[in-house]
Amino acid sequence: MANAGNCHNLTMVAASPVPFINNVDAVYAPKWLQKLAGKVGARLLYFCWLAIKNKPDVLVGFHLLLNGLFVAILAKIIGAKSVYICGGGPREVAGGGVATENRIFSRIGQADYFIEAQLLKAVNEMDLVVSMGSSAIEYFKEKGVSTHFEIVPGGFDNFSFTPSESISKEYDLILIGRLSDIKRVDRFLHAIKIAKEKLPNLNAVVVGDGPNLESLQALSVKLDISSDVDFVGWQNDVHIWLQKSKCFVLTSDSEGLSQALIQAMMTGLAAITSDVGDLDNILENGKNGYLIFNKTEENFAESIVNLLGSPERLNTFSKNSLKSAEKYSISNVESEWNRIFSFY
Repeated sequence: MANAGNCHNLTMVAASPVPFINNVDAVYAPKWLQKLAGKVGARLLYFCWLAIKNKPDVLVGFHLLLNGLFVAILAKIIGAKSVYICGGGPREVAGGGVATENRIFSRIGQADYFIEAQLLKAVNEMDLVVSMGSSAIEYFKEKGVSTHFEIVPGGFDNFSFTPSESISKEYDLILIGRLSDIKRVDRFLHAIKIAKEKLPNLNAVVVGDGPNLESLQALSVKLDISSDVDFVGWQNDVHIWLQKSKCFVLTSDSEGLSQALIQAMMTGLAAITSDVGDLDNILENGKNGYLIFNKTEENFAESIVNLLGSPERLNTFSKNSLKSAEKYSISNVESEWNRIFSFY
């Protein structure tokens, strides 16, 4: 987005440190405000203040809860265009957001269709809804949302996310993601345990942090695979960990179009994922990986054995992954934002 020729400047209001990005100004709420309202609350308040003060042409909210909701309101106040980037798929709105990890809406406990209807109204107020895959747009259209839609997958640096001949493959499997219930990393660990019966030297790395870290580490000990699974926490150099690995695995119960999956395939990794969300927009079953419809640990284990047990198949899937991921490079996505911003 920042590289688009008709984007003069992009200011990103963040709660966590943002690496250097050309044409992007990363700004953070004052420390006193963070102490008063917390990091997330301070970020939203500071975003509102900057929007009213600077009056940008376009306001962008990543995820509807709560960033997108603020964008929908603020854009009308300051006369800006509003853009909602739906990165999490339909679950951001379906059932009132009950399936999200949002601290407020996830506490609903069960689907609330009144809240869902209000969220859909908010989405309909947006000037543009951008999704990384097709399922969210299909959902919104079915629910009567009539705003403008675009599918624009996240663009990634193909100079970083690329195969490396100089880095040895230390890990058979890699899982990248927030260690929370919806990612079902427990399923991943159980699948490793089962697969090791036929692949005794199988090992894996888990990149990411989250509330389930300690329980997952304890589970790896209980399954007697702790020496074969490295939990390395959140990492800045994700591309290095991908280059060290042979196969990407995602065992989630819900996804949009996983950025980690795209990055893995750009790095030349075959993939084994749950058949959920928009993952099938890039992953073709039996061509560049396996989609698991019946998400049991036994089915994941079987696919792991099938793939890693055949070097020829692994090599073929790897080459196909590279080809499938070409359209997700920065240069290709940049041209999409050029086209979109031309309407503004």
